[in-house]
Amino acid sequence: MIFDPPLQQGVLKRRYKRFLADIVLPDGTETTIHCPNTGSMTRCQGKGWRVWFTDSANAKRKYPCTWQLVENEAGAFIGINSALANHLVKEALEEGVISELLGFTSMRSEVPYGEQGSRVDFLLEFSDGHLTRSCYVEVKSLTLGLDDGVGMFPDAVTTRGQKHLQELMAMVEEGHRAVLFFCVQHTGVDRVTVAREIDPAYARLLESAIDKGVEVLVYRAAIHPEANELVLSAPLPFSL
Repeated sequence: MIFDPPLQQGVLKRRYKRFLADIVLPDGTETTIHCPNTGSMTRCQGKGWRVWFTDSANAKRKYPCTWQLVENEAGAFIGINSALANHLVKEALEEGVISELLGFTSMRSEVPYGEQGSRVDFLLEFSDGHLTRSCYVEVKSLTLGLDDGVGMFPDAVTTRGQKHLQELMAMVEEGHRAVLFFCVQHTGVDRVTVAREIDPAYARLLESAIDKGVEVLVYRAAIHPEANELVLSAPLPFSL
């Protein structure tokens, strides 16, 4: 995907109230921008780090600018906007980037499913003319990266994530295919695991989900601020 309007630069001063961040612009002035990430953003918000944002130019918005990317102290780029994960995965599905999910005949987004009032990110259907099989895909944006190249999920306790695993397991039991898809928006991550110490209940549930047949796929985004580009590009290994 291409950022439109184009990215602009600043330096992070602080993030606060979850949805706000103060930055310093190249001319030395300060401004407040919207932070489109409700998570803890662990290791994603260092003071003095370079940030990129977009300006909607919408005078009706209290904070017309939106934080999109950050560069950490090691020079890795991180995608802050968690909502972009679904856009990246959809684009990759349509362009045949995800080899494990090639050949679907239809794709729908935000489809109600399960017994807990969930909406699956993507419902893919594969048909050979005689039999149609459904594949339920839940997307998670992963931004927590450690110094040794390990990416971890979640970065905070996630009861919502636990519910999604339960729903995916139920789909497998009904005879469908179910996929937990980690969209890694961190160029410093080269392998992924579960953050067992952060959310042990999620880790245990993920183990059970894999045992029951839920698939885990991990793909990393290539992030190019100078080209205003963010695109899902390469698979990464996953281990519990």
